[in-house]
Amino acid sequence: MKIKKYYKESKDELGKVIFPTKEQVRTAFVSVVVVVSIIALFLAVIDVFFHYTISRIVS
Repeated sequence: MKIKKYYKESKDELGKVIFPTKEQVRTAFVSVVVVVSIIALFLAVIDVFFHYTISRIVS
């Protein structure tokens, strides 16, 4: 009986879930790609700057 109750309650809770639309998923995906790209570009610029600076100090 506990399994039946668990299954019913799980099904009821799943019915309350609001799943995102395709447009919301697409928008979130594009946002994540843009933010990650900007951060990667920023870190690459910082890396090149430090590489150049340290190379000038050591040489």
